Amino acid sequence: MKLSLMTLGDQVPDPVTGTTETAAERHRAIVEASVAADQAGFHGVHIGEHHGLEYTTSAPPVILAAIGERTRDLRLSTAVTLAANLDPVRVAEDYSTVDALSGGRCEVVVGRGNFFVSTYTLFGQRIEDSHELFQDAVELLVRLWSGKEVNWPGSRHRAPIEEFVLQPPPVGALPLWIGGGASEATAELAARLGLDLMLPSAFGNPEAFKPVVAAYREKFASYGHAHEPRVGACWHVNVGETSQGARERWEPRYRAYFELMKEIIPRVNPDPPAFIRKPFDFEFLTTHGPALVGSPDEVADRLNTSAQMLSADTNLIYIDMGGQPAAEYRDMVELIGSRVIPQLH
Repeated sequence: MKLSLMTLGDQVPDPVTGTTETAAERHRAIVEASVAADQAGFHGVHIGEHHGLEYTTSAPPVILAAIGERTRDLRLSTAVTLAANLDPVRVAEDYSTVDALSGGRCEVVVGRGNFFVSTYTLFGQRIEDSHELFQDAVELLVRLWSGKEVNWPGSRHRAPIEEFVLQPPPVGALPLWIGGGASEATAELAARLGLDLMLPSAFGNPEAFKPVVAAYREKFASYGHAHEPRVGACWHVNVGETSQGARERWEPRYRAYFELMKEIIPRVNPDPPAFIRKPFDFEFLTTHGPALVGSPDEVADRLNTSAQMLSADTNLIYIDMGGQPAAEYRDMVELIGSRVIPQLH
């Protein structure tokens, strides 16, 4: 199993200390934690992208470039790149540059971002066009990162491209993941193009994604791709020296993060998903939901079990939520590296 850090950069007051990190401090904490993750044996780091929200990381390629200069082995990735909202040529150039600077360590997870209707409004787009915008962007990215000249006939949403060669080219084959699973069309697109699938399993009941994985793998095989598919999953995680200590420390911060989601998503989406409407239930979320908390042994066991349930070979863990201080963030990364990663299957 490959274990990677994930962050969405939520910026809220710490309910334990009462302090709030500035946006600059939040960005710096992510870079420093990533340096610790590289030294601790993590596989990669995934940076979320949002615009105009309390999630403060709006420019993942800039953050990843900074991390790349401070690390040696860490894979540099996203969670997710909002491919439907951005121009695909610009996306291809940005992440190819990260790949070139880091010696070929970049890979990208793209998502439709349809939870956040307000982002479409901000970029002058219609949410009704999200499927077409996303498909156009993904297909173009595959061609742009191929290293070959691109001729694109254009579509309803994108002007034609003639005799274009990407600069800089990626160092090698730049891996592309499709982030999603709630939509059959998303899994079908990933299977058809031979792309890997990253599940949003940190949202709602993770078991709900089991049929999605089965359908994706079946469709992937039906297209006759020469390589095996990869499946990734996302989890909310907190680990401490003792189970009780971890739970007591995390509960107020996880509650703060949950309340932030309950405030943001209905504000930016007129039809929010069902899990947002449910009251916060720490016991349920940490036993039957996407939240893994406890001692290193407990978290390792839950990670192994949860990954096996979804046949996920790559697992992203979001641990810096709810106002967690930077020093505690780094300490947890080091603890996971020394006592959780060695126990993963």
